Amino acid sequence: MKTIPLYRPVGEKELILIAESRFKKFPPRLEWQPIFYPVLNEEYASEIASKWNTTDSFGNYLGFVTKFKVTEEEFQKYKVENVGGKIHNELWVPAQDLANFNEAIIGEIEVVKVYIGKAFTSYEKKSIEELCETIEKIYEK
Repeated sequence: MKTIPLYRPVGEKELILIAESRFKKFPPRLEWQPIFYPVLNEEYASEIASKWNTTDSFGNYLGFVTKFKVTEEEFQKYKVENVGGKIHNELWVPAQDLANFNEAIIGEIEVVKVYIGKAFTSYEKKSIEELCETIEKIYEK
């Protein structure tokens, strides 16, 4: 089975919900969020996580880059949209399709980068703090 790697920048609240799913699925969209949009490359995900998530109080001024694989069959169901520069490509999944999309995730959702904003003071959950420490140790090597 062929898979496509995708990335999703998230804040702390969304990461907590992902962790509660045992890193198997993304949480449902909020009523004002009609589209779930993972991005096609780590560079763009890092740009969003470092510049947007770290300035967002809702995400506790933390930006995380998650990486996951989805079946090529599921990927092909949705349109890729370019929303700016050369690297700014997103897969637009309608919110009502997210449960099916989650079922097509192969393996676990990984956290590959962490960004901490200037206004950050403390983690909402100890498990997220421990995850951040683990990631820092992995990427220091």
